Amino acid sequence: MKSIFDIKTEREFLDVALSTFRYQYKNIEVYRKFVDYLNVDVEKVCSLDKIPFLPIEMFKNHQILDENSSAEMYFQSSGTTQMNLSKHFIVDETIYQESIYKSFEQFIGTPEGFIFLGLLPSYLEKQNSSLIYMVDFLMKKSNRPENGYFLYNHEDLFHLLNELKDKKVILFGVSFALLDFLDYCSSDSKTFQLSNNLTVIETGGMKGRKEEMTKDELLKILQSGFKTEKIYSEYSMTELLSQAYSLGENIYQCPNWMQVLVRNVEDPLSYEKTGKTGAINIIDLANIHSCSFIATQDLGKLLTGDEMKFQVLGRIDHSDIRGCSLLVS
Repeated sequence: MKSIFDIKTEREFLDVALSTFRYQYKNIEVYRKFVDYLNVDVEKVCSLDKIPFLPIEMFKNHQILDENSSAEMYFQSSGTTQMNLSKHFIVDETIYQESIYKSFEQFIGTPEGFIFLGLLPSYLEKQNSSLIYMVDFLMKKSNRPENGYFLYNHEDLFHLLNELKDKKVILFGVSFALLDFLDYCSSDSKTFQLSNNLTVIETGGMKGRKEEMTKDELLKILQSGFKTEKIYSEYSMTELLSQAYSLGENIYQCPNWMQVLVRNVEDPLSYEKTGKTGAINIIDLANIHSCSFIATQDLGKLLTGDEMKFQVLGRIDHSDIRGCSLLVS
């Protein structure tokens, strides 16, 4: 089968996706039972919209793993100790590493050219975070002595950012932590002495620490506070091994081995047209040893254009998803 990282055309993507679907149906027990429950004739599946998408909740209660493989590690979602957390078992971490590198290189630049800082307290305080693994990997590739993480030591981060104003810096930050940092800066009337060399990549998530807001509202606050237009976003999750990036305006693009479909919220087996809001389904071909076809709980819509682009609009209101009972039965 063609390497996922060599995919160039829609036809190649379709061929690899269909091969992956049939392989995972045969070798991943939970996915096979789900497909059979839907009475899908596997041999008749010949397009992306006919492939069944596994509800992301399945990762909380089941081991989604290739029967021919054994896991060398796992990633776990963030949450409280009382919550049932998702686990994504990883057979070959080099696939994740290649996905991280190639996605970042495609949308941002060569990692070796940047200093990486992480403002990711809720993730650093948990174990087995796929986001921390990703930032760690980029830091290793960068190999810059200034690389590092920050929890709540906002003063240290403030001074370092000002010291690095002439360097190309990437600041990865979870949304609530970036807002907390800007609150700290404004409380003492501190002034950034930053150039356009700073790029902020927000990774989403208020984690119950701040009032939820739209992505557009968040981006405007961050642009004003950091005094830069370079407020980018990264879209991924524990259950995926690939990342989509937004370079502004909440418009995300996928690497060539990842695609998004938008399903109807009430009828999860039908799809919305371009421009209409629905729930996000993701095809991540890097998930070869788990499941490449994931039905998320995020709302979004596809945008028109030469390249496939999409927006993330928030989380599904569970009071409105009557059709989801079919998916998680």
